[in-house]
Amino acid sequence: MDHLLADIIAADLKVLFCGINPGLKSAIDGHHFSGRSNRFWRALHLSGFTPHEIAAIDDSSILRYGYGLTTVVERPTTRADELAKHEFADSAVAFTRKIEQYRPRYVAFLGKPAFQALSGLKTIAWGAQDMKFGGARVWVLPNPSGLNRGFSLSDLVGYYNELYQVISVN
Repeated sequence: MDHLLADIIAADLKVLFCGINPGLKSAIDGHHFSGRSNRFWRALHLSGFTPHEIAAIDDSSILRYGYGLTTVVERPTTRADELAKHEFADSAVAFTRKIEQYRPRYVAFLGKPAFQALSGLKTIAWGAQDMKFGGARVWVLPNPSGLNRGFSLSDLVGYYNELYQVISVN
């Protein structure tokens, strides 16, 4: 597949939201979280990060609020579980360099698998982590994919709002 989804990133962001890898539709569209069932933009707005719900086509406007978007693995797939373990390992050095170069205050991993693969930790709780990654504080949020049926929109908003509350006072 020759469709790669470009990062939306700048130096010194408050939060760099980090997906596992691009969804196939997002990669084809060229916009993050563009799948109809993806709840990222709605959860971001309802949890306080943005004053309105950003449309996927306007994804780059997230920079105005001090946030950015990236993925650990660049290869798009329909489902994140289609990735091989080695793809995380193969991406680790470049991903770490990216975090060190852009220096976000927080890296918010959207789902546990990518952070588990990068950190080597077997068990990870939702929320703030006791370690830094590339110099950034780490937060783990539930994946907003519509395929993640274990979390309702209300659940997502609650978890995302916890991070918003922390960055609002810092």
